[in-house]
Amino acid sequence: MGYIFFSVFSLFALVSGSFTEHSKRDVTGDFKCTSNMCIAAIVNDSTVQYTLTGTGKHTVGWMGMGFGTQMSNTPMVIMWGNSDGTITLSQRQAPTEVMPTVVANPPRIATLSNTLSTTSGNATFVYTIPANSDTEQSIIFAFGTTNPGSSDGSATLQQHLDSGVTSLDLTKPFSASSTPSGSDFDGSSSADPLTHYHHMVVAHAVLSVVGFALLLPCGVLLARYLRTFTPTWYTGHWIAQFGIAGPIILAGIVMGFKAAGPLRYKIMDDHKKTGIVVFALYLTQCIIGTVIHYAKPKNATSRPPQNYFHAVLGLAIIGLSMYQIRTGYRTEWPNFTELGPVPSGVNVLWVVWVIILPVLYAVGLLFLKKQYRQEEESQK
Repeated sequence: MGYIFFSVFSLFALVSGSFTEHSKRDVTGDFKCTSNMCIAAIVNDSTVQYTLTGTGKHTVGWMGMGFGTQMSNTPMVIMWGNSDGTITLSQRQAPTEVMPTVVANPPRIATLSNTLSTTSGNATFVYTIPANSDTEQSIIFAFGTTNPGSSDGSATLQQHLDSGVTSLDLTKPFSASSTPSGSDFDGSSSADPLTHYHHMVVAHAVLSVVGFALLLPCGVLLARYLRTFTPTWYTGHWIAQFGIAGPIILAGIVMGFKAAGPLRYKIMDDHKKTGIVVFALYLTQCIIGTVIHYAKPKNATSRPPQNYFHAVLGLAIIGLSMYQIRTGYRTEWPNFTELGPVPSGVNVLWVVWVIILPVLYAVGLLFLKKQYRQEEESQK
């Protein structure tokens, strides 16, 4: 059994690691930081995803960038958060060193990513724009501390606190990015291509997989195999199911809600709905298990019905959890991270585990006859 559990843990370690590994493979782009904001670019086929993030030194009023080396006649993308949690994206241009105004037909249309952007914390504004022929993208940047106070894309902007000129190497492998340098930059950043949102999604995925697909099945198999050999099987069962799995599952759920954010939580797709149901069933299962253990019926001549219900519900939760994991990596990850599908190996590992679990449980059913005989003798 120890070898089986070790193999299962190794299997899901590979699954969880593949999320992060996929996000870094074949990704090119670059990033730079000032003392007030960071700009990151990730190339994705025919589009480029730009992420503007405040560093926390000053409150974000608005952040913007432009594609050029000077303010005059440079296409700009300027963004700010609104009081209702929405984010305004405004494409502008200026003839000289004055406040830029809205351009009706910009040369490249920028599209705000509501799923990746957030106004909370230091604020993160993400948008995509069609790629141009530049491999070394010259950009200007600006950071303002005064919010325009309106969601109108043509709202008046107060003068920026920080601004400058730099460039991003769009051909550079992101994982190999060196520390930002340049006279206008302080070098305060890391070489991690994932945004804060991506980290929360990965954490949610890893914690949920470990809790629901590893620890819960291990607790079930432990009870199935050991209950006919030792009376202390229940201790190991509840520790695996609740003592260890409980905090990990709760942390995974919390990370899922944090990743959903004030804008994303409104998109209640099948994955989110199923996740809420699975978590509610898990809590119900823990309560039922506790009641069964501490409130045994007196003078019972056979196994109580609630025991069978507890077993069936536990198997249903694990089955629903495996479905939930599949929707996570097949639907949620590509749709809400904009990093494309996960590696095919993830699906292979999922299929392998879906096959292994029923086989292991079926083998454990061979002990049922012995279990019933022991229970009958105990009742006598």
